[in-house]
Amino acid sequence: MTSSTTEHPFGSDHPFARAVDALRAVVRIPTISYRDDERIDAAAFERLLTELAERFPRAHALDVTRIEPHALLVRWAGETDADPIVLMAHLDVVPVDGDAPWTRPPFGGDLADAPEGLCVWGRGTLDDKGSAVAILTAVETLLESGYTPARDVWLSFGCNEEVSGDAAPRAVATLRERGVTPWFVLDEGGAIASGAFPGVTAPIGVVGVAEKGSTMIELVARGGGGHGSTPAANGPAVRIANAVAALDRLSLPRRVPAPTRELLARLAPHLGGPLHPLVGRIVRAESLVASVLARAGAETRAIVQTTLAFTTLSAADGMNVIPTTAKAGVNARILPGDTVADIVARIRRAIDDGVEIDVVEAAEPSAVSPYSTAEVTDPAFALLESVIGEIFPDAVPSPYVMMAATDSRHFTEICARVYRFSPFRMSREQRATIHSVDERITVDTLLEGVGWYRSLLQRLG
Repeated sequence: MTSSTTEHPFGSDHPFARAVDALRAVVRIPTISYRDDERIDAAAFERLLTELAERFPRAHALDVTRIEPHALLVRWAGETDADPIVLMAHLDVVPVDGDAPWTRPPFGGDLADAPEGLCVWGRGTLDDKGSAVAILTAVETLLESGYTPARDVWLSFGCNEEVSGDAAPRAVATLRERGVTPWFVLDEGGAIASGAFPGVTAPIGVVGVAEKGSTMIELVARGGGGHGSTPAANGPAVRIANAVAALDRLSLPRRVPAPTRELLARLAPHLGGPLHPLVGRIVRAESLVASVLARAGAETRAIVQTTLAFTTLSAADGMNVIPTTAKAGVNARILPGDTVADIVARIRRAIDDGVEIDVVEAAEPSAVSPYSTAEVTDPAFALLESVIGEIFPDAVPSPYVMMAATDSRHFTEICARVYRFSPFRMSREQRATIHSVDERITVDTLLEGVGWYRSLLQRLG
């Protein structure tokens, strides 16, 4: 693998060259979120904010409000008093597994080749510093040209999205106090996704119009401890293992939500395989379609049912010690139509009554934002579709239900149109690097992202 760590791939005079340099710089600053505030490196977040201010001085000369602890709200005044828009990204990242075999240092910001092309490598390139840099580059270059948007534009940069922190709710409270009612809000989420749907070769420009609920559940089994030489039957570790195995086998209801039906309708001309003859009969064949999608892979299964992921396990500290307590962490992603109470009740019925269920954190599925169909055109969604078509003409734009939780769910309190879309091309392999090893973004798609945000800002009639 070759590396281009000193020479710019397209020349330093390229109008968007600053995006590549800025992303490399901010990736090198490890702004890691933790639920334990004492573990957070506040100085790293301050360095990041300083770096952004130095690289994007015109954007930071706008009306900037600091949202504690390390978030920003920026108002770019428009020409009219039409309802504003909000563009969002978050500046924090998830930790890196110390044992994970990264090809490039996770906080190196290397500019190096990958199978898909020349990339900026590192934690946060896709989630979500790439979006922040693309937004700021678009704003900065438009300000340099003397452009003023048709309506106010707000930029909201969060600092603790990865731990469901309070920066986004604080930003919403600030906007509410200032009487801001956005036309629409746009956060991270969907992408120009290839290899995302069975039988579809065209990339899909998926725009999240809703997101699944996210609930953190801890299962706890207690019992008498002791020495490993004299184990009692059915101890805490065994009961936790049995509970995890039971939930792994648990059959949860499947359904095709309305946004997914629209997704299928838009993909129908591109579909092959077993889904093709079923899409036109989605109402009568919903259960069969859901079954096919559930069996097609993890990504498609997640769009038709609530999912349970087993994330943490703990018991004794020593291998010759019988634990008095064993625990398992479960992350439930709840499909619209289900509720937290529904899923907790199903878990309760599936496992031993002696295993405790502690709901650590709970968020219900979001409301569904308006989107366009063959019968109805929503102007905000239509604008997003149009810009997708301009910058990514090979993509099929469509609404969908986002699997992950974002800061944008808090903005549903002040806005009826909350969308989730990152204007970057992502293959299945690239999507798999998010929160994992070798996260990276191609230079080409980063620059496409800058162009996408510029076009959006220039078309805010």
